[in-house]
Amino acid sequence: MIPGTFDYHRPTTVESAVALLLQLGEDARPLAGGHSLIPLMKTRLSAPEHLVDLAAIEGLRRLEHVGDHVVIGAMTTQHAVINSTLLTDLVPILRETALVIADPQIRYKGTIGGNCANGDPGNDMPALMQCLGASYQLTGTGGHREVSARDFYLGAYETALAPGEILTEIRIPVPPAGHGYGYEKLKRKVGDYATAAAAVVITMAAGTCTSASIGLTNVSETPLWAAEAGRILVGSTLDAATVNAAVAAAEAITNPASDMRGPAEYRTKMAGIMLRRALERARVRATV
Repeated sequence: MIPGTFDYHRPTTVESAVALLLQLGEDARPLAGGHSLIPLMKTRLSAPEHLVDLAAIEGLRRLEHVGDHVVIGAMTTQHAVINSTLLTDLVPILRETALVIADPQIRYKGTIGGNCANGDPGNDMPALMQCLGASYQLTGTGGHREVSARDFYLGAYETALAPGEILTEIRIPVPPAGHGYGYEKLKRKVGDYATAAAAVVITMAAGTCTSASIGLTNVSETPLWAAEAGRILVGSTLDAATVNAAVAAAEAITNPASDMRGPAEYRTKMAGIMLRRALERARVRATV
């Protein structure tokens, strides 16, 4: 349970952090909150020779409403997300999701950028970001580029980040006023990763669903955006037959591993149940 030896670097600008990561190459890892990386280092499943700590970089904790988006700096902690009046008012599902991540001690240090950038399919924020249509600002030696959360995840711990790039900012379109939302997570105990989880954001008008977006957590090698399931719901009254069809479409795209959280078939069915619960909560919350 003791990490291997490594050199510690603490840059004060994004530019110097990017330069360090590029110079040190595959032997270096950026450090945000550390709650994914450090446990891997303790078990020697990851043994970087260099850690580049992002904590001293100014500007990575911004939290602003800019036009029709909210902009969240990558080093913003889950605790800050939970306690942000701005986010609670505009994108309340962020708070709901952050509250079921790990435990309070981890949420004080764990960052939203680290949760999104790591590529761990068990992390809660990536599927939510896909559900919300968020994009990530990636910063490297060539400047900034923007990548949709729906295109960012390529495999387990594999992302669209190029060598030397850092996820520096998350941009989330503000959902319409009166939208319904829900994040439902099944876990074995407090602090655990999800056996399965589902994020839902919908809008309703005159009793009819006018838009629907669904994200699924920890039921594949990547987070999943269940686009077809969302399309099935649009134009319906969220009647039982339509919900059943949407759940079946969502379950069909899952490919969970059989592990300590249960066999693959069980986890697929739990994803469907979490989707039903999240959808019902979203329906109740939506202003019709």
